[in-house]
Amino acid sequence: MQPRELRWETLAALRTSSKGRLSYCRHWLRDEKMFSLQDILEGCMSPLVLSRYSGWVLDRVVGQSAPETAPSRSSTPKESPLLTNQSPSLEKITSASCQGSSPLLSTEPSETKGNEDLSLLERDREVFSAVLPSKVTEVEGCIRMYEEMHRLKGKEGLRQRQEQQEQMVRAVYDLASEQLKRFDELKELKQHQEFQDLQEVMEKSSKEAQGQQEKLKEEHRHRAKVLNLKLREAEQQRQRQEELERLRKEEGQERLRRLYSIQEEVLQLNQQIDPNYRQKDLPRIDLSAYSNRGNQICGLVSGLIRTTSERGFPTQVDVANTERALQEMRGLISSMQQEIAAAVEEKRRRDEEEERQKQKELLKKEQVKAQTPAPAQQSGGKQQKEGLQVKAEESTMLWYQQLQDAAEQCIASFSEISNCKDNNEVKKIKTDLQKAATIPVSQISRIAGSQLREIFDKINNLLSGKSVLSGGRTVSVTQHPQGLDFVYYKLAEKFVNQGEEEVASHHDAAFPIAVVASGIWELHPRVGDLFLAHLHKKCPYSVPFYPALKEGTSMEEYQRMLGYQVKDSKVEEQDHFLKRMSGLIRLYAAIIQLRWPYGNKQGPHPHGLNYGWRWLAQMLNMEPLADVTATLLLDFLEVCGNALMKQYQVQFWKMMLLIREDYIPRIEAITTSGQMGSLMRFKQFLEKCLQQKEIPLPKGALQSSFWRS
Repeated sequence: MQPRELRWETLAALRTSSKGRLSYCRHWLRDEKMFSLQDILEGCMSPLVLSRYSGWVLDRVVGQSAPETAPSRSSTPKESPLLTNQSPSLEKITSASCQGSSPLLSTEPSETKGNEDLSLLERDREVFSAVLPSKVTEVEGCIRMYEEMHRLKGKEGLRQRQEQQEQMVRAVYDLASEQLKRFDELKELKQHQEFQDLQEVMEKSSKEAQGQQEKLKEEHRHRAKVLNLKLREAEQQRQRQEELERLRKEEGQERLRRLYSIQEEVLQLNQQIDPNYRQKDLPRIDLSAYSNRGNQICGLVSGLIRTTSERGFPTQVDVANTERALQEMRGLISSMQQEIAAAVEEKRRRDEEEERQKQKELLKKEQVKAQTPAPAQQSGGKQQKEGLQVKAEESTMLWYQQLQDAAEQCIASFSEISNCKDNNEVKKIKTDLQKAATIPVSQISRIAGSQLREIFDKINNLLSGKSVLSGGRTVSVTQHPQGLDFVYYKLAEKFVNQGEEEVASHHDAAFPIAVVASGIWELHPRVGDLFLAHLHKKCPYSVPFYPALKEGTSMEEYQRMLGYQVKDSKVEEQDHFLKRMSGLIRLYAAIIQLRWPYGNKQGPHPHGLNYGWRWLAQMLNMEPLADVTATLLLDFLEVCGNALMKQYQVQFWKMMLLIREDYIPRIEAITTSGQMGSLMRFKQFLEKCLQQKEIPLPKGALQSSFWRS
């Protein structure tokens, strides 16, 4: 019974140890209030020790194993003292295990004592494992497994508890964050409301101030309006009075000018009445009655003007009386001219009778003239040499003056567009129309025929009143009542400028420019008249016309009349002058022989080869000019000679011989040594053509392949 008592002592020692005093509850997980977190952690982290139920287990095990060990105890009496001797060891083991299992309870542990206790514990375990039966070991293992299971459950519960705590903390944090956000939003809303209220108050005060200011302004405007209205009425009254006075004066001045013009016309008509009028081979005509009545009418008109001048301004009745006097004078002149015409017709009939008589005599003299041709030729040459003119023919000058008058009338017809300095809208229309008229002409060159046709169609559409695109904008002559006249004038001026600029530098450019100009001339004849007016003004030799120096004309003005450019009292150089004149004559020579290929060719050319033949004949009938005549004749024949040769054939070659035998010597007589270049080139060209009996095609002439490209 002594070993059993020792066991109970061991169990009692274990029960009184720090581990034995721990309280175990099977339902500790269900009731969280019984244990604190520190108790749970301490129970899980402490090493495994014997349970308090070990004594009860040992009593049961020993009670069952006593009958079995009694025979062995009698057979082996030496084992009893061993167990007896080992009981202190068991107690030591128990106590050691209790001490080793609770290192946290020791106040001052040392490393040396721990190592000794550990070795002692290992040794006692070997003894105890040898002494205790296998059943005890199994029970102890079950106990430890049970405790290990409870330890794992406690650890799992602790983890779940920590997760719950973390979730609770996270929820609390989220709640606090949301509350903080709501607080910030509430604070921001309150600030916004306060700012809004403050802004409304400021706006209200500002509106009130603006309202007062507007009210003051309105009162000021009303007062100013009343004052302006009174001033305007007074100004309008003054302007009406001035306008009435101005109109009265203008009407009076206009009537007075009308009277003066009528008086001038009456005096001019009266000068046409010559009481001593006599014409050769006409019977004497008595014009004294016409002269007396004309003088009476002139006296009547002069008396009316003198009377009205004393009164101030003439009335409408005075103008009507002078106009009746003018009509009477015109009727008088008409009657006189009819009487003279009847006398002239009578003279013409007598002349025809005499001419028929002379023709009979000329037929008898034909044989005599055929036998003596040399003296006749010499006499004819002498008459031709002696018959050269210095001035142009009267009909030519009349034609020249008519063209210049037409140009002046055209300029006057678009005076509103020309004088548009203050009207931006009209100035814009003027710029657009000028660009639309001149830019296409500047684009003409030796390009493909299709592109040349596009340029022609664009110009033709503009002159026909259609809208065209120019510079990205739509332009039409209908935008202004004077737009068409303005475009006519500027287009003709641009064609002439291309002659003295582009053609003067590139001779082959004359043909594409000329064919477009000819086509436009045919469809719009007024462009042709204005072209000739510009051409004659820049190059009087294209008439041909040699301006004379009149008395009172300055030398600079006379140089301009001759075609020279004068800038800052400096006249351009002769070479540059000849180059410009050459370009203009070449362009003119190209126009008279070309027609637009896509136009209506049924009618005649508006300014065809007959004008070129007339120009050449008139040039040869006038005295030559040094350096100018040879240059212009060479340029004209190089461009237009082939066409004239085909048109006039024998007559053309006669004229060529006349130039070589008669006109070139005249040019040589007035040409100095420094001016022989143009004359030599002209002579070489003439000799070559006469030798080959052919005038070559001009360089750059438009062939049929040009229009197919």
